[in-house]
Amino acid sequence: MKTIALIAHDGKKADILQFVNDNKAKLSKYKLIATKTTGKLIKEKVGLKVKCYMSGPMGGDAEIAALVANKKVDAVIFITDPLDAHPHDPDIHGLMRVCNVHNVPLASNIATAQLILSSETFFR
Repeated sequence: MKTIALIAHDGKKADILQFVNDNKAKLSKYKLIATKTTGKLIKEKVGLKVKCYMSGPMGGDAEIAALVANKKVDAVIFITDPLDAHPHDPDIHGLMRVCNVHNVPLASNIATAQLILSSETFFR
């Protein structure tokens, strides 16, 4: 079973919840992991099973980056808020870098997340 990581900055939590809710049937076929707050919201608001790691600022982005580097994550959907400053920016960039190094699909906005999820080539 393929694994998808779901992460969203605070200003984008509503966006990822809408995305997950709109794609609930499809996402239910995958192992879902998330940073703490995003995962908790998905569990509570959408009802999908999600394994939660630490919150992003507490090291969750780095935990997920380690999973990507160890080939335990097949895609990362990280809905970023480009208009807000983030004190854990190095972890965010580290996760994105690891996705690029290991050729793991990475979406930083909903449009790209939709493309990844609808990709028949990737998610067979």
